[in-house]
Amino acid sequence: MTDRYANSRRLFERATRSIAAGVNSGIRKMEQPVPLYFQRGTGSRVWDVDGNEYIDFQIGQGALLYGHAPAGMAEAIAAQARLGTHWAAQSELEIEVAERLQAMIPSAELVRLNNSATEAVLSALRLARGHTGRPLILKFEGHYHGWADEGLVGFAPPPDKWGTDEAPARLHPSQGVIPEVLEKFVVARWNDPDHLRRRVAEFKGQIAAIIFEPVLCNTGCMEPVPGMIETIRELCDREGMLMIADETITGFRFGPGGAQKHFGFVPDLTVLGKAVGGGVPFAALVGRQAAMRKIIDGSVVHAGTLNGNPLCLAASKWCLDSIASLGERHPREVTALGSQMMAGLRVLADRHGIPLRPQGPGLVFHTVMLKPGAAEGTVRDYRDYVRRHDATRWTHLRRCLLDDGVRAIERGLWFISLAHRQADVAEALQKAERSFARHASEWKPV
Repeated sequence: MTDRYANSRRLFERATRSIAAGVNSGIRKMEQPVPLYFQRGTGSRVWDVDGNEYIDFQIGQGALLYGHAPAGMAEAIAAQARLGTHWAAQSELEIEVAERLQAMIPSAELVRLNNSATEAVLSALRLARGHTGRPLILKFEGHYHGWADEGLVGFAPPPDKWGTDEAPARLHPSQGVIPEVLEKFVVARWNDPDHLRRRVAEFKGQIAAIIFEPVLCNTGCMEPVPGMIETIRELCDREGMLMIADETITGFRFGPGGAQKHFGFVPDLTVLGKAVGGGVPFAALVGRQAAMRKIIDGSVVHAGTLNGNPLCLAASKWCLDSIASLGERHPREVTALGSQMMAGLRVLADRHGIPLRPQGPGLVFHTVMLKPGAAEGTVRDYRDYVRRHDATRWTHLRRCLLDDGVRAIERGLWFISLAHRQADVAEALQKAERSFARHASEWKPV
């Protein structure tokens, strides 16, 4: 039988001789049967080095909201490259991008630019501590805020190290983390406003900020329950804490104003990544002027040689203009396509007796694979997700989909881009019919 991934296997084996573990981001080793190597992409499609074509719902881990290689963006980058790639100084472009962010994001009174959302998160947490003079940050179990020492505290602890329901453990998945960092965090469970109130009361006067993903997209896809975001805002106002919305994934995907406009709240600081640059290394920290005061007066340091890089600015300006030009069409159209895809996957799951349960707002969603005997219903928090989601079985179905030319993220997340069309969804579901049938015939409970 022909190996449809032979060239990717060859390149990966070669890469292990020069690149540590053969990849430049640890999560990429998750892909089965081998980390894939890609040659080109256009719109909603991508082609690997073996010539396999995929309808892409991974879409750069959500960064490619505009699809692969949009012509206008490529032209904007090329035009800037002919003028200069880096100055480590100012350009009018950075003002133009900042002004666009001010006009679009409700909380963006002032802007600072970064190269990655991980950096923007670190800046936000430092700024919060400087602003309040307090040592602790409250974050939610399962929420991802970059791969640094601070961003991964409490992200995905194994069940035997969860801690109690009332006091989730402050664990980090990596060795080599500064131990004292863990002591500077309070971990709460997502989608339990009463629990959050108790955690804040327990550490009253010590918490500088609450940071959260408005929709938990890094562990499943879990929208906030009624009252969740309102409780965060209420507690931050009452206790003098900063509200930090990590909109790395939700920013611009939920419309020009991000999830904060969609859900109707105004955070003190917002982290923007992925879609703000459309695939280039670009991120922004935006926020209210009062929250930015310590950066303005220099008492909180924020720096970076490549901050405000003109190539990235040219790309971001094009991205922001593209989003703004859509008006009310966005996110209505991607939401409708995503809802259609979710419904179609559920029909296939039921037809083949597969316990797959898509959930999410449509423009991004997760395919929860229920374990034998697991309860039906929407998954609301990290612990519920671990208890009910059969990651091993999903991996097998995901491989079947990949073999048939439908590419989703390894952990079960699907993104709809502005380049996807009705025809893509129809074709993907047609291909998925074969994938589901194969999975149903091959899958044997572990």
